[in-house]
Amino acid sequence: MIAVYDAAGCEIGTADRATVYRDGIWHASAGVLVRSGDGERVYVHRRTDTKMVFAGMHDCLAGGVVDPGETPAQTAVRELAEELGIVLPADAPPLPLRASASWDGSWQGTPMRCHLFAYELRYDGPIRHQPEEIVDGWWWTDAELRAHLADPTWPFVPDTRILTDQLLA
Repeated sequence: MIAVYDAAGCEIGTADRATVYRDGIWHASAGVLVRSGDGERVYVHRRTDTKMVFAGMHDCLAGGVVDPGETPAQTAVRELAEELGIVLPADAPPLPLRASASWDGSWQGTPMRCHLFAYELRYDGPIRHQPEEIVDGWWWTDAELRAHLADPTWPFVPDTRILTDQLLA
């Protein structure tokens, strides 16, 4: 079950993830842009081919959908730990919100409606991929990522693509 939202961005209930994706129900997702400590590089990864949406595509956010009763900021911290093995201390300051948008579009012929929230973390420690979600990852400069994003055929998750101008500003 995941949190269901209205078009204005308010949580209004819950629904099964498959139903939300199939029917294009508004929901929310949150992710974290991981930058090197000096801010010069971003961590980019490739999703597994078994993901329910955007399988095999690249992304620069560790993230996922908001669970019922969870804030987007809580989702971001949870997903950071799950996908990249980066566990923040309980007393860590909140991650700064870097970008947000709403996506009312389509994916593979079905409607996709999602409120997007992106946070940022400066980090130089170890990264451990969750094998069910991430195949590989590497550090790129903003310029390297922008060069790949300039190719509209490069398989990059479309919801993060909406946020990249804000993220790389």
